[in-house]
Amino acid sequence: MTQIPSKAQILKWVADNPDANSKRDIAKAFGIKGAARIELKRLLKELESEGQLERRRRHYLDAERLPPVTVLELLAPDGSGDLFARPLEWSGQGPVPRILYAPRQTDPALGRGDRFLGRLIEVVGEDHQYQARLIRRITAQANRITGIFRKDSEGGRILPIDKGQDKEWRIRADATLDAENGELVQAEQIGPKGRMGLPYARIIERLGDPSAPRAVSLIAIHQHGIPDEFPQKALDEAEAAKPATMKGRDDLRTLPLVTIDPLDARDHDDAVAAVTEEDGGATIWVAIADVAHYVRPGSALDREAWTRGNSTYFPDRVVPMLPEALSADLCSLHEGVDRPVIAVEMRLDAQGNKTRHRFHRGMMNSRASLSYQQAQAATDGTPDDRTTPLMDDVIAPLWHAYGLLKGARERRQPLDLDLPERRIELTADGRVKSVAFRDRLDAHRLIEEFMILANVAAAEELSRRQRPLLFRVHEKPSLDKMDALREVAQASGFTLAKGQVLHTSQLNRLLAQAEGTDFDELINISTLRSMTQAYYHPENFGHFGLSLKSYAHFTSPIRRYADLVVHRALISGHGWGKDGLDDAQIERLDETAKHTSETERRSMAAERDTTDRYLAAFLAERVGTEMTGRISGIQKFGAFVKLDETGADGLLPIRAIGQEYFHFDPDAQMLIGSDTGLEIGIGQRVTVRLAEALPLTGGLTLDLLELEGKALPRGSAKGRRGRSPRQMAVKSRLAELKRATKRRRKR
Repeated sequence: MTQIPSKAQILKWVADNPDANSKRDIAKAFGIKGAARIELKRLLKELESEGQLERRRRHYLDAERLPPVTVLELLAPDGSGDLFARPLEWSGQGPVPRILYAPRQTDPALGRGDRFLGRLIEVVGEDHQYQARLIRRITAQANRITGIFRKDSEGGRILPIDKGQDKEWRIRADATLDAENGELVQAEQIGPKGRMGLPYARIIERLGDPSAPRAVSLIAIHQHGIPDEFPQKALDEAEAAKPATMKGRDDLRTLPLVTIDPLDARDHDDAVAAVTEEDGGATIWVAIADVAHYVRPGSALDREAWTRGNSTYFPDRVVPMLPEALSADLCSLHEGVDRPVIAVEMRLDAQGNKTRHRFHRGMMNSRASLSYQQAQAATDGTPDDRTTPLMDDVIAPLWHAYGLLKGARERRQPLDLDLPERRIELTADGRVKSVAFRDRLDAHRLIEEFMILANVAAAEELSRRQRPLLFRVHEKPSLDKMDALREVAQASGFTLAKGQVLHTSQLNRLLAQAEGTDFDELINISTLRSMTQAYYHPENFGHFGLSLKSYAHFTSPIRRYADLVVHRALISGHGWGKDGLDDAQIERLDETAKHTSETERRSMAAERDTTDRYLAAFLAERVGTEMTGRISGIQKFGAFVKLDETGADGLLPIRAIGQEYFHFDPDAQMLIGSDTGLEIGIGQRVTVRLAEALPLTGGLTLDLLELEGKALPRGSAKGRRGRSPRQMAVKSRLAELKRATKRRRKR
C-alpha cells in the first residue's frame, strides 16, 4: 500500500518546491498512484480549509509565503531611497511581507503605484522578506475610489464620497471582499467601462461603518493615502530609545525656558526664554527638541518619518510622523524633565534687529508648560498660581522681547493676513458639538515671531557655513493672480496699486483698507488665494510672504521631516556628532524636498476635507434654514458662498440663482443675467437657504434668496415681444463679453 505523506511533509515539500506545486506534482513527488490520490486530495482540502495552503487554479501554495512570480504594486521610496512593493494578493494570517524592489539598469523606470509582474527571491536576515526583479510592467497607477458599497444581485456598486465624483462604479460578485451593504470601502478599477458605461472595480479594503464615531478622519486618511500604522521595526526602535545624556552637550538647565502651546497640545517641541539687556535690547533663546539624537539616518524610524513627511492633524486624532514613544515622551519638552535640545541664542538691539546668534547642542529643563491663554492672562495682569512665580524672570522679559520684534516686523512689512482659525469641538462619541473661531492672542504672535527669528538664524548659519539644507521657499505671485486680486478689490470698493515690482507692503495697504469692514475676511482670503504655494528646495529663492531673503524650517522636527534635515545639517556643520547629514542624504536633497512638499500638500488636503465633512455634519440638521454669507468665488457652474456663522463654503448652483440664463465673465469674476442684467460677483452679501448638507462628501448646496438685501429680479417671460432699453443694454454688454472671450482664446 502507498504511504500517504503527513500534512507537515506536504507543507515542507510545497515550501521547497514553489515552481512545481500542483496536485499532480505532489502525487508524483510522494509516489502516490491510483486510489491513494483520493486520500491525498482529502489532505489537501483539509490544509486549504485550515488556511495553511492556498489553491490558485490547479496549484497549491503555502498561505504564509508568496509565489515565486506574482503581481506587485510599487510603493513610494523610503527615507533611504529604497523602493518597496506590496503584493496585490495576500491571504496569510501574518503581516504582509516586505518586498524590496531591485531594478536593473536596463529596466524601465517605474513610479509609485505602478504595477508589475515580479520574480521573488526569499532573503534572510534583512528588514524585508523578499527581493523582487521586474519581469514586465503591467499598468500604471491604479485608479482608486473611496465610497459607500451598495449590494445588489450582481455584486454591487460604489457611490463615491469625493465632491468631484458623481459616477458610480460596478463591483462583480467575486470582487466584493464580502463587504456589507452601506459599508465604507476602498476600491480600484480592474477593467474598462461595462454595462451603462460604468467602470468595474474590485474592493481592496473595508473601512467599516461610515456613520461610526470618528469615521470622518478615517475617510480622509484612506482617501489621501496617509500612512497611519508604523512598521513594527520602527515601533521597536522607538520603544528601545533611552534618554540622552549630557555627553557633548552644553548645560542649559538653568535658563528660564518654558513651553507655550494650545490647551489641547499633544506634544511640546519648542521652548522659549528671554533676558532683558541693559541697552534696552534682549537676548532670546529658542530651544527645539533634539529629534536627530533619536532618529538616526538609515534607521527604520528615519525611513518611516521620510515616508510620512510630516504629521497630519484632525479634530479627533493625529497621524504623527514619529511614534508616540518619541513624539509624546522623549522628544517632548515636558515640565521639570531634562530633555536634549538644539537651541539658538539670539541678541536683539533696542530696535529689535538681530545682531548675532549662536547655536548650541544642549540639555534643558522646562520651568513650566503653559497654555497660550495662561501666558496671555499673566501679561494682561491676571496671573494664576502657575504664572505668578514666573512674572519677573519669564513672562515680563518674553513680552519685552516681543515688543522689540513687533517693531522690526512693522519695518519689514511681511504679509499681514488675518484669517480666523476654526475650532471644531467634538462630543465624547465623535459628533460635532460646536464650531467656533479661535481667539487670536498676542501670546500666539509672540511664539510665531520667536520661531520665525530662529528659522532665519538657522538658514543664515548654514548658508554662512556653506552647508546643504532645505530652504522654505515662497515665490512672488504671478501677474495674472495679482490682476484677479485687483478685480476683487475693485468690486469691494478698494484699490490695489499697480507697480513694476510687487512688495508685501502694497498688499498690506489693501488689507488695511478692508480691516473692520464687511469685506475684511473676503479680502484676506482672496489675498491668500493669490499667493503661490510655499515649498521646500535645496536652493534659496527667498520667502515673499515673510519678506525674508533666507528662511528655513528649524522649529518642529517632531512633526516635519524638513526640520529634521536642518537639524542634521547644523549637527554636521558644527561637528556635534555622527548623527548629522551624511553624503547619502545630501545626494537625495532634491528628492527629499519634492517629497516633503508633496506630503505637506497631501496633509493639508486631508485636513481640509475632514473640516468640510465635519461642518456638513454639523449643518445637516439645519437644512431649510436661512443663513447669511458673502460670495467668495465665481465659476461657470455657479457661485461659492462663505457662510458667516461657521465659515463653511457652500455652492450656489447656477440653477438655484434665477430663472434666466447667466453668462460667466472670467475676467471680472462675475455672472451676468441674460434678461435682467443681474450681476453676481465676489464680495456681495447674500441671504441663502441651506438646501442640502452631505456629511460624507462635505458638500453644501444653497438656494439664493437675497442679493445685497434685495430679492432677485424676475427674468422676462418667454414670448414677450420687443425689448426694453434695459434688455437692450444687457444684450450689448453680453455681445462685448463674447468678443472679449474670443480675443482671449486667440492669444
